[in-house]
Amino acid sequence: MAVNQLEMFDLPNPCVGICESGPRGYCRGCLRSRDERYQWHLKPESERAEILRLLAGRQKRREAFLRQQAEQEQKEQAQQQLDLL
Repeated sequence: MAVNQLEMFDLPNPCVGICESGPRGYCRGCLRSRDERYQWHLKPESERAEILRLLAGRQKRREAFLRQQAEQEQKEQAQQQLDLL
């Protein structure tokens, strides 16, 4: 049934206008690989849907990483404050 829905709606391009590659080669804005970005309009709908599914996972991993970094920074700041006492 999901395949029928894919045929009814054109999948949106996930570009957010921040087109800069990160250290692992993924776009910092939309998290797509170079191939996923450059070939988006040439890919069939099923492949676009798979890319969008992969992007959701990449976004979750990025959010978890950033959350972990923020927690680490908070711990370091708290330790620095204790060291001053």
